[in-house]
Amino acid sequence: MELAHSLLLNEEALAQITEAKRPVFIFEWLRFLDKVLVAANKTDVKEKQKKLVEQLTGLISSSPGPPTRKLLAKNLAALYSIGDTFTVFQTLDKCNDIIKNKDDTAAYLPTKLAAVACVGAFYEKMGRMLGSAFPDTVNNLLKSLKSAESQGRSEILMSLQKVLNGLGGAAASSHRDIYKNARSLLTDRSMAVRCAVAKNEAVFMWTAELENIATLCFKALENSNYGVRVAVSKLLGTVMATALMPKQATVMRQNVKRATFDEVLELMATGFLRGGSGFLKSGGEMLKVGGSVNREVRVGVTQAYVVFVTTLGGQWLERSFATFLSHVLDLVSHPRATQTHVEAVYSRRCVSFILRATVGSLLGEKAQIAAAKEICQAIGKQMKAVEAVVNDTSGENKSGAADIAASQHVMVCALQELGSLVQSLNATASPLIQEASIGLLETVSSVLLHPSMAARLAAAWCLRCVAVALPFQLTPFLDRCAERLNNLKTSPEAVSGYSFAMAALLGGVHQCPLGIPHAKGKMVVSIAEDLLRTAAQNSRLSLQRTQAGWLLLGALMTLGPSVVRYHLPKMLLLWRNVFPRSLKELEAEKARGDSFTWQVTLEGRAGALCAMRSFVAHCPELLTEDVIRKLMTPIECAMTMMSHIPSVIKAHGAHLKASAAMVRLRLYDILALLPPKTYEGSFNALLRELVAEFTLTDNSANTTTSLLRSLCHYDDSVLLGSWLQETDHKSIEDQLQPNSASGSGALEHDPSSIYLRIPAGEAVPGPLPLGVSVIDASVALFGVVFPHVSYKHRLQMLDHFAECVKQAKGVRQQAVQLNIFTAVLSALKGLAENKSTLGPEEVRKSALTLVMGALDNPNPILRCAAGEALGRMAQVVGEATFIARMAQYSFDKLKSARDVVSRTGHSLALGCLHRYVGGIGSGQHLKTSVSILLALAQDGTSSEVQTWSLHSLALIVDSSGPMYRGYVEPTLSLVLTLLLTVPPSHTEVHQCLGRCLGAIITTVGPELQGNGATISTIRSSCLVGCAITQDHSDSLVQAAAISCLQQLHMFAPRHVNLSSLVPSLCVHLCSSHLLLRRAAVACLRQLAQREAAEVCEYAMSLAKNAGDKEIGGAYVNPFAPGVSSRSDIHCRHQGVNITETGLEGLLFGMLDRETDRKLCSDIHDTLGHMLSSLAVEKLSHWLMLCKDVLAASSDMSTATLLSSGKDEESEKKDEMDDDTMFTTLGEEDKSKPFVAPRWATRVFAADCLCRIINLCENADQAHFDLAIARSAKLRNPRNDLLVLHLSDLIRMAFMAATDHSNQLRMAGLQALEDIIKKFASVPEPEFPGHVILEQYQANVGAALRPAFSQDTPSDIIAKACQVCSTWIGSGVVSDLNDLRRVHNLLVSSLDKVQAGKGSSSQLYRESATTMEKLAVLKAWAEVTMAYCF
Repeated sequence: MELAHSLLLNEEALAQITEAKRPVFIFEWLRFLDKVLVAANKTDVKEKQKKLVEQLTGLISSSPGPPTRKLLAKNLAALYSIGDTFTVFQTLDKCNDIIKNKDDTAAYLPTKLAAVACVGAFYEKMGRMLGSAFPDTVNNLLKSLKSAESQGRSEILMSLQKVLNGLGGAAASSHRDIYKNARSLLTDRSMAVRCAVAKNEAVFMWTAELENIATLCFKALENSNYGVRVAVSKLLGTVMATALMPKQATVMRQNVKRATFDEVLELMATGFLRGGSGFLKSGGEMLKVGGSVNREVRVGVTQAYVVFVTTLGGQWLERSFATFLSHVLDLVSHPRATQTHVEAVYSRRCVSFILRATVGSLLGEKAQIAAAKEICQAIGKQMKAVEAVVNDTSGENKSGAADIAASQHVMVCALQELGSLVQSLNATASPLIQEASIGLLETVSSVLLHPSMAARLAAAWCLRCVAVALPFQLTPFLDRCAERLNNLKTSPEAVSGYSFAMAALLGGVHQCPLGIPHAKGKMVVSIAEDLLRTAAQNSRLSLQRTQAGWLLLGALMTLGPSVVRYHLPKMLLLWRNVFPRSLKELEAEKARGDSFTWQVTLEGRAGALCAMRSFVAHCPELLTEDVIRKLMTPIECAMTMMSHIPSVIKAHGAHLKASAAMVRLRLYDILALLPPKTYEGSFNALLRELVAEFTLTDNSANTTTSLLRSLCHYDDSVLLGSWLQETDHKSIEDQLQPNSASGSGALEHDPSSIYLRIPAGEAVPGPLPLGVSVIDASVALFGVVFPHVSYKHRLQMLDHFAECVKQAKGVRQQAVQLNIFTAVLSALKGLAENKSTLGPEEVRKSALTLVMGALDNPNPILRCAAGEALGRMAQVVGEATFIARMAQYSFDKLKSARDVVSRTGHSLALGCLHRYVGGIGSGQHLKTSVSILLALAQDGTSSEVQTWSLHSLALIVDSSGPMYRGYVEPTLSLVLTLLLTVPPSHTEVHQCLGRCLGAIITTVGPELQGNGATISTIRSSCLVGCAITQDHSDSLVQAAAISCLQQLHMFAPRHVNLSSLVPSLCVHLCSSHLLLRRAAVACLRQLAQREAAEVCEYAMSLAKNAGDKEIGGAYVNPFAPGVSSRSDIHCRHQGVNITETGLEGLLFGMLDRETDRKLCSDIHDTLGHMLSSLAVEKLSHWLMLCKDVLAASSDMSTATLLSSGKDEESEKKDEMDDDTMFTTLGEEDKSKPFVAPRWATRVFAADCLCRIINLCENADQAHFDLAIARSAKLRNPRNDLLVLHLSDLIRMAFMAATDHSNQLRMAGLQALEDIIKKFASVPEPEFPGHVILEQYQANVGAALRPAFSQDTPSDIIAKACQVCSTWIGSGVVSDLNDLRRVHNLLVSSLDKVQAGKGSSSQLYRESATTMEKLAVLKAWAEVTMAYCF
């Protein structure tokens, strides 16, 4: 490879190496040239230019692969822009001639594509200099566009984009021609071509009517994939936003009229609500026509709304929020958006996504409070309209029912966004509650009486969010709901709505550290008992009271064993009484009762089982053998009852099916949590039910489970497409997955989820529809029970599965098969966890037949599941002969099969076998497996076969470890060859190549540091592979490249070039793809552990380079692509995302925008590593950074908080200086377009402050000696010591301690305590006998005072008392008069303790009050000790 590092191509060396290695040699030379041309001496370049041009143009005709042609074009353009430009037109003509060539063979294609790439690069680099040849070039490209195949079309479109970017306004004459040719390609059958057209935004900006562009985009979204949706939505959103920008609109062609806001919104709405392809000219007519809404179009337009708002910016959203909100909420009330229940849920999720991605990201905290007010008003307005319909007894309002049905969806979206807003604002949201004019609580509570259950649940959820954000409201809320439930117990809506609210609030208690008073448990039990007891008294209320009673008891269980223990005997009695005691009672029950009483009975039993499940899940400590025995009595009755339900449904009507399904769901859920031994006597009956459930025996719908993807291995996401779960668009992309009702989770499907803990990563609980949930629960329980079942029964079930698959046909067969495979995987997983075996030969044989049959299934998800099942079977059987037999079967199949389906299925089977058996267990098959997969990976006719075989190869490399060492060279050689030849549009192949590369790097491991010839070759091959994948256009491929470089850095840090890696990672931090941002931060985290200083330095170089480039005066296209995701908004304000605050500042900024937990945790770690390494050396920089972040606190009007302390009048006067001291901070920041740092980021900054103080203490005591610090500063002004920044430290602690946010107040008080402890004894050199902290006593007093106000939570009072005692005991102030203000604060806390319980109604649990009392007494004890001894 070293021979390739010369200015001219070393033709002798090239001739001596083998044919196969030449492309790599050439690529390596081009890479070297790319770096060297920029830095080389101009005269050297000019001397060799002629030869260089010859060599480079010669390469055009040598059929270069995609990465090579990209670099080749870049180098040729760079060469001309650095050297002489005499022959540029000659070279351009040569390229044009190649493009004109009529040769359409596959062999000539790479040459043509290289010529096209060169033309694009020339114009991009030299722009107007080539203007004279521009019309011919464009005509030539457009002519060849008509006859080109998909690769050619993509390449030509990318070149045209570069031509337009290079020429800017000078290219205006060709826009119409390019637009005419490009628009039809927006609906091209190749997804890569659609993306290429959509990225060429400039063309669409200058052209025809908005309506035509919108229509085109909607068509492009039909049958699109994720990449196309992102690209087209970016185009649509940007074009629509541009039409509203006055600056942009005037630059556009004169014939394009500037659109109004309403016109733009109407056009977008048409896409959101439109049907299939028949697109009518006028939006209004279009919407009257029937037909189902195309989901892909809706999801794409949803993303476009976000791009649209993001492009216009946060300030625009702030100004136009009312209009935008009412428009977005209207979308979900439109009959076309809610044709079926599932469609309505999908539309709601889309609208919620739009609101969350805009309001949640683009607005600062003040603007978010204003938005919350606006949403409140919208809810109030809707509720008034609903009440008018409900109270309209005259029947004049004919469309009333439809209005109510539409209003529920508006309510759900508005309430969910309001809840999310308040929760993200946390304690900062308190003005919303305190201002009576907003009436947030009244408005939300009024929805608890809405006729629709979905709206009532959404209101309950919103109240839970408010209570979690503002815990002091939790107990009053509970009391108010209990009181209203009591007063309105004759209204079915009130019983249902207020019980939902109470259940939701109880479910939120675990998120509030101070809890609720113990007595509230008793109150809930008595209300629930009362509801259950009176349920039978009034048939109009029976159902609601029964459901409400059990819901409250289920919610009570979430308070944990300490509360539940007292009520357990009562609960066990209630559970026992709900079910019939014996078969005789059950038969008697069937004989009497009508359809309604059965519905109430079934709902009651489902509720009881649900409360039991909640008890088992939340109070495991109370599950003694005796309690389990008592629980089993009702559970066994429920199992017996199951077999009788079909006859009840037959007798009383099919409307009981849903209630019966709910009983089954609850039963499966609780059984899955109990030890299987406790119910093994009922296995036979239970398994019959479970198998009937997921094989759809009594179910005419083809419902499929949602668990298959989660039971397959995480690494198979490239085959399953489940990486979509890890994009910013997850919540809407879910709707497009193939399994039943995918992504249609909603609270109304299962009200009990209102009190359960939310799954990680979800904003609102979203249980799937009942039909899917029951099948999911049956599959999960099957996996729990299967390991405990006899072999005979296992065989019967497996044979039955095969029979079920055989019996079903078409779509139903696919559904049954998917469910069966999920159940089998669940069972195999259960066996592995229990360390059990599958069973004797006949059981294995039956299982194997079932699995092998699916390896040839046309459905890729089933093939994937079959491969996974095969691997798991090998794992639980664990016999070499069995594994050999399975491997041999796949070998034989792969040698003879020619069809894509068999080749993909069986290649995955090999990978899964190795994955689950490991290198040792499958060592003897390694050679055959590798040789077959390497051969399959070269099958250029099918990218699918290449993807599956390379994925399997990566699994084998991963699992074989050191045993794979002998195959590294041939594998690496193949990976490089494919990287250089496979078209970039086959992104899955490139993703798998990236995985293989990463696995190879891990296999070679620390050896990579060596200097031997072989290792050097392997290492340089890995680096070349990383370079190619890094430069790919797909985000997932780039993410794979980053993780490869991360591995390389771990094993051979000297060989990874940080000067190029770090800037590229910084650019990726602004990517619109979550996985790429995650990969970049994870890599920075690793780099910062070892080389924090270098990382920061290289990141800063990016800012410097960007500044130079802008000064260079290159033409900047005003229509360059905007931003495609919410995280890009901050990157738009500067040409580059790194400013003078460096990488640290960028990471702090990301903390405000990112919601992904893993990503935020990695950002915290990265900043932590940087802080530990650099904070002491660059003290001013880091303190400034923390100060800038914390200064946002003062924006939220500290003054109002401070003056709320009720002190004596005399103190008011001399403390005015405290109050006004820091309130002016942050004013000058108002002009910045940034969103001020949010409270969570400010808390992190306050923690960083404490860490900086500790780091300085460990580094050098001079940091805490003013005299030494001053003399050091005089000797060298660059000396930076902490004591010189004391006023800043105090100011930051003050800002944090007086904030609205309780977490920030805690962090601020902690910082204040640290400062007092560390600086208490530091003398003031100018005033002997005094210490430097004396001058800050007013500030300390002012920072502490708000913590002693009446409504401060116990934990903050406890912390403040600790700081008071530290301050008084530190001896900083010896004059008692000066100590008076802090002393008075402690006295006030003592008064509060002495007043005891009677003083104020209790808000938190008793232990919180005790903590507060102990803290006050401890503080007084410390003060007394300090002054007495």
